[in-house]
Amino acid sequence: MTRMAWGAGLATVDSNGSTLDTWYRWLGWGEFGNTEMVAKGIADEIENGLGRRDTVDELRKVTIRPVRISVDVDEAPASAEDAYLRLHLLSHRLAAPRSIEMDGTFGALNNVAWTNLGPVAIGDLDDVRLAVKQATDSPVRVLSVHGLDKFPRMTDYVIPSGVRIADADRVRLGAHLAEGTTVMHEGFCNFNAGTLGTSMVEGRISAGVVVGNGSDIGGGASVMGSLSGGGTEVISIGERCLLGANAGVGISLGDDCAVEAGLYVTASTPVMTPDGVKRGREISGMGGLLFIRDGQTGQVIARPRAKSWGELNSELHSGQ
Repeated sequence: MTRMAWGAGLATVDSNGSTLDTWYRWLGWGEFGNTEMVAKGIADEIENGLGRRDTVDELRKVTIRPVRISVDVDEAPASAEDAYLRLHLLSHRLAAPRSIEMDGTFGALNNVAWTNLGPVAIGDLDDVRLAVKQATDSPVRVLSVHGLDKFPRMTDYVIPSGVRIADADRVRLGAHLAEGTTVMHEGFCNFNAGTLGTSMVEGRISAGVVVGNGSDIGGGASVMGSLSGGGTEVISIGERCLLGANAGVGISLGDDCAVEAGLYVTASTPVMTPDGVKRGREISGMGGLLFIRDGQTGQVIARPRAKSWGELNSELHSGQ
């Protein structure tokens, strides 16, 4: 069965006709103009709010163009506007990570200069910088470039309810942050990845990774994604798990697992278990395990957890 999603918003298009970004003010499931939209008055709201005319931003050398689009989320993105709709669906929590087709997203998006004035084509940066300095009627006299990337920061497009993000540059559009999630200054969350419940993120959540309710990704910790190296293994962190500071995993963890600080467990890591030595991939996804390294032999050990690690501090995740 075809799964369709629709969006309506504004695209930024450079002088060469390339789409730099698209912001969707309205979006949902189904096709644009469906009977539910009409019945709820959403179609009229969109037409009144969006309009049909392009507007030109001479300072940034771009055109702002109204967009109304419907896409099949089980097919690869066909355009930048299509890819941006999928990223919005994820960050608005209308789609869970890994539930819609995101392969081909990099190819659909353009590399963009993200500035204090909005997206700018990289090739136009010097001309735009000059125009900004010469614009006597503008209070902004400096062009600040925050980054050169295909993905913008999420908070410039979507503000999910009930979350705290200490540094907005650390969360890409397309991240899925559940209610009660806190992303600290050194935490990071990529697109098509994120949390499924209350979580503390002080480390890295790579693309394609999901973290379960009640889990803590400790300071400097890393969860291996599948974007680089042709990795097809999709990593998940279960509920009530703890990755200690500077720890990491390249395997999935079931519920109620903990990895000691500084320990990295990959698919090929030899791990001593109650059933003998096994590779990390053989115990991937198992729950109730404590991963430690023997201080004398260096052997990585996985043993049943005898007690809880203490769980999240409720005061840090309440009233968000």
